[in-house]
Amino acid sequence: MTENPRPDESAEAQGASGPSTVPRCYRHPERETYIRCQRCGRHICPDCQRQAAVGFQCVECVNEGRRSTPAARTRFGGVMRGGDGATVTKVLLGLNVLVYVLTLLLGPAVEQQLSLVGNRSFFADAIGESSGVAGGAYWRLITSTFLHIQLWHLAVNMFSLWVLGPSLERLLGRLRFTGLYLVAGLAGSAVAYAFTSPLTPILGASGAIFGLFGATVAVARRMRADMSWFVGALIMNIVLNVVFRSYLSWQGHLGGFLAGLALGAVVAYAPRDRRNLMQGLGFGAVILASVALIIWRTVQLTSGGVV
Repeated sequence: MTENPRPDESAEAQGASGPSTVPRCYRHPERETYIRCQRCGRHICPDCQRQAAVGFQCVECVNEGRRSTPAARTRFGGVMRGGDGATVTKVLLGLNVLVYVLTLLLGPAVEQQLSLVGNRSFFADAIGESSGVAGGAYWRLITSTFLHIQLWHLAVNMFSLWVLGPSLERLLGRLRFTGLYLVAGLAGSAVAYAFTSPLTPILGASGAIFGLFGATVAVARRMRADMSWFVGALIMNIVLNVVFRSYLSWQGHLGGFLAGLALGAVVAYAPRDRRNLMQGLGFGAVILASVALIIWRTVQLTSGGVV
């Protein structure tokens, strides 16, 4: 007569002679674990566990869930992100300060290459040199918006950017805010290029900044929000335009403001079901209008009839 082994003895014997039945992490086979992913059922170690509504999920299931879950959107279509919502604003501010530092270190060379000049560089001797926008240096239409020579000019523009930027960036999202800043800057440069003497150097972020003012007016109007919080910055910029009208391009400021007003209206009033399409068409229309103005002025200058 034989005795049946006790359950614990049988299990111990099987564990010693047969394959291991201890569950292990699917990503780290060397680690024992008794926790399963609530979504896929695979075993996961502490390093692979992600807290879920019930229990834990593995890394792959969490990432898959994020991809399948629509991103939270702002009222105007931008992606809502964590943090202070001013990442692009800080980058733009840093770029402006960086270019200013380069002008201090490298001197007139930076201004020669980046400033907006229509038919010739004010450092040159002859009209028609290729250094001007009319000669093919179209990059100046954008690079001039990051160039400042006087410290007070940089300080005023960066103060205005810091006042307007974070709130607009949170409302519009990073992509739309970046597009607003750059397209308004381009429009301001296009208007300044078209209606300013081609021998006059133009520089500064004021066109883009006034674009933010215009967009803020449109967005605040749509939201029926109190606009008094940015009136001080707007008044300061208007006063500077009057006092320093000999040094500042009111044409560029006006062009940027009108572009920002139009873009802000498009972003704010676009119907939700066709929001991306209408906003894209609005940005495209302002860009095309700016390009048309640039082409018209370039033909005018290169024909030899206007200085």
